[in-house]
Amino acid sequence: MTVTTALNVEELLAKASAKTGLSDFGDDWFREPLDVLVTSLNTEAALSPLGFELTKHRLTALLADRLRLRELQRQNPSVLDVEVRVAAEICGLPRTGSTLLHRLLAASPQLTSTLSWEVAYPLPFPGEGPDAEVRKRRAQERMQMFSQLSPDFGDLHTVVWDGPEEDVILLDRTFVSMSFDSFYWVPTYGDWLRSADQRPAYRELHEWLQVLQWQSPGRDRPWILKSPHHLTAVDTVLSEFTDCKIVMTHRSPVNAVPSYASMVRAMSSQYSENADPVRIGQYWSRRFARTLQDFAAARAERPDRFVDVRFADTVSKPLEVARQVLDALGLPAGPADDAAFEAYLEQNRTERHGSHSYAPPDFGLSEDQLQRDFAFYSEVYL
Repeated sequence: MTVTTALNVEELLAKASAKTGLSDFGDDWFREPLDVLVTSLNTEAALSPLGFELTKHRLTALLADRLRLRELQRQNPSVLDVEVRVAAEICGLPRTGSTLLHRLLAASPQLTSTLSWEVAYPLPFPGEGPDAEVRKRRAQERMQMFSQLSPDFGDLHTVVWDGPEEDVILLDRTFVSMSFDSFYWVPTYGDWLRSADQRPAYRELHEWLQVLQWQSPGRDRPWILKSPHHLTAVDTVLSEFTDCKIVMTHRSPVNAVPSYASMVRAMSSQYSENADPVRIGQYWSRRFARTLQDFAAARAERPDRFVDVRFADTVSKPLEVARQVLDALGLPAGPADDAAFEAYLEQNRTERHGSHSYAPPDFGLSEDQLQRDFAFYSEVYL
């Protein structure tokens, strides 16, 4: 069943203001991505009644965080002076071993990473102490609800409420994020995203990282971040974070594309009863081909800023790969790093749940077609 009630941007803005008692959203550049997203949600996403309510609540919360960010900066101007150093953004297509590599490197005492609870709730609640008890509790409750809405998701991607998580969730608050066309059928928004100037969004990502560091005195280590979204804005990432390298994870698109299509179907089924696997598979196949073509062009301009890691190596020799990446980042691994890596790998073995199976035909794809469409990439990097 599809709802007839439409999301309304002005209503969402008003709800966020009423929720927070604040009215200053800062620069209104975010209105364009928000308008495009809401239009696409209303005309394409076929939201279920539950999906509509969840989405309205989510967009309102994201807007409320924009208001609260500006208020925090106004009351604490020193936040804007916090120095942020990003050692690396781990990129690559989804399902290429980037999550394992990210969580492994995040265990290093030389680095820090965004955590699941803090990307969900990056700002202190009124009266909350430095231990962030309220936000951590809410993050656990939110994760429990998510697992109930999408019980198969844990077989696709292990999520731990207090473990490392993608920084793209911070970007959600800019409405410039791959999250939206992963959770919803919004191809018009996805097309807009691929051609958008993402510089304002990444300037705000920098501000969110400042806020996280400001809340944790002594958290002055370089960041190790991760999201496939950053493949859509490689030049912008490298320009905004001048010391950052792109760690590119490589796996055959014959495996990666249908695997991600399977994940998208699981996620989008929470919001719509019309999660068409064929439509999803063909959309992401086209999108990733275009993304990798753009990536190749960006890489050619600054080849010294890239580090390559292959999926098979990450799976078969993770400790060796982690040490090699640290070396490439100018942070040679020592005994403390090795001990942290070993501890994480043991933890990872206990966190993993079931496996998931998929095949290209399940998503309107074929191995031959994927091999042809991605030959330009596979011949160079695999």
